[in-house]
Amino acid sequence: MSAAADAPHLLVVDDDSRLRALLQRFLTEQGFRITAAADAAAARHALTSVSFDLMVLDVMMPGESGLELTESLRREGQDVPILMLTARGAPDDRVIGFEHGVDDYLAKPFDPRELALRIRTILRRAAPPPVADLSGGPVQLGSRWFDPQRAELRGPEGVVRLTGGEQSLLIALAARPNEVLSREEIAEALGTPEAGERAIDVQVTRLRRKIEPDPREPRFIQTVRHRGYILRPGA
Repeated sequence: MSAAADAPHLLVVDDDSRLRALLQRFLTEQGFRITAAADAAAARHALTSVSFDLMVLDVMMPGESGLELTESLRREGQDVPILMLTARGAPDDRVIGFEHGVDDYLAKPFDPRELALRIRTILRRAAPPPVADLSGGPVQLGSRWFDPQRAELRGPEGVVRLTGGEQSLLIALAARPNEVLSREEIAEALGTPEAGERAIDVQVTRLRRKIEPDPREPRFIQTVRHRGYILRPGA
């Protein structure tokens, strides 16, 4: 099956030429368009000319690692969703990935079908939600407003860039303002039901940095001990 011109365009970055070729062939058969890069420098070059729908990125590469590349791209305002591939699968490694701005994490060796499933889950999560699914209007968060229908956070400085995971998290909280969402409910909304509590806490911390005047004393996304998180909109 060849990838159609309007199919999601993925950037696969891995220094292992054999794995890179296998991923390129398998994901093309799954209906994706694929551009492959052998290292972070080649990935950066590709990103200057193409707007990718998602990156599949190896964590261990010579020179700039996948984590370093992710952190750098996030600092530069690049919000392309990133699925990290790694030989390490411990929960702490996943948390480190989320702290750097990764959207999901898959440990090697993995079933290619799971890779394709996770990619599609991230792409669904990153897509703007249908208007019919969201009856609420924009939510005020101090000097910023979040529009759930457009998945857009806007403030005096203009549009605030959110990753797909941050959009999904804020949409879930905004859909039930002033209600406590458990970490399990948040994990489901993020499309990562297997994520541990610490991974969810990291995602919340990242989002707080973008909406809270003082992330250390959150006004809008508050922690409810032993229960989860609650969004309290307001001026």
